[in-house]
Amino acid sequence: MSLAENIQKIKSEIPSQVKLVVVTKTHPAEKILEAYNVGHKIFGENRVQELVSKHEQLPKDIEWHLIGHLQTNKVKMIASFVSLIHSVDSLKLLKEINKCAEKENRVIDCLFQIYIAKEETKFGLSFEEAEEILSSEEFKQMKNVRIAGLMGMATLTDNQSQIRNEFKSLKSFFDGLVIRHSSFIILSMGMSSDYKIAIEEGSNLIRVGSLIFGERK
Repeated sequence: MSLAENIQKIKSEIPSQVKLVVVTKTHPAEKILEAYNVGHKIFGENRVQELVSKHEQLPKDIEWHLIGHLQTNKVKMIASFVSLIHSVDSLKLLKEINKCAEKENRVIDCLFQIYIAKEETKFGLSFEEAEEILSSEEFKQMKNVRIAGLMGMATLTDNQSQIRNEFKSLKSFFDGLVIRHSSFIILSMGMSSDYKIAIEEGSNLIRVGSLIFGERK
């Protein structure tokens, strides 16, 4: 199937309230333009330099999401245009995003990346650390960031019940925060290998790359 057909197939299979982020890492601008030309406008990048380069080359009404690990010294490179940062995993990073957003005179939407996997290679806050940030005075003073929800990545495993339980735990935490924080509207869970389980467990934003572009070479 063509790239356009792959996007349409996934969109036809997911509920209307679930947003699809097409993950474009390592794929050239002309491939992304193909997806854009069939009406898709939400794209996710893992690396800051790649995100900046593609933003410069492609139409300006694209909604760019930074979905990979973000270093504080690179925030300023994307602060003027990024729509959503999925990977806030420290108060230090959040402070830097707030500072750079203030310089750009805008509010940047962010998600707390929560560590739910049984893998040491993944980043993220614990439930307790996320709660600590939300209740801190430093966070309450920030006027240029908005925490719009949570993101989590399940363990890379064939054990579907483990994946389901990890997503379930994040949804339960999210539900508790929604009651207290009106800005919490996004639960970003699920990638090419597990997005169907994620949606069943309450995800409303999925990040899909290889099912659309094919496996990376």
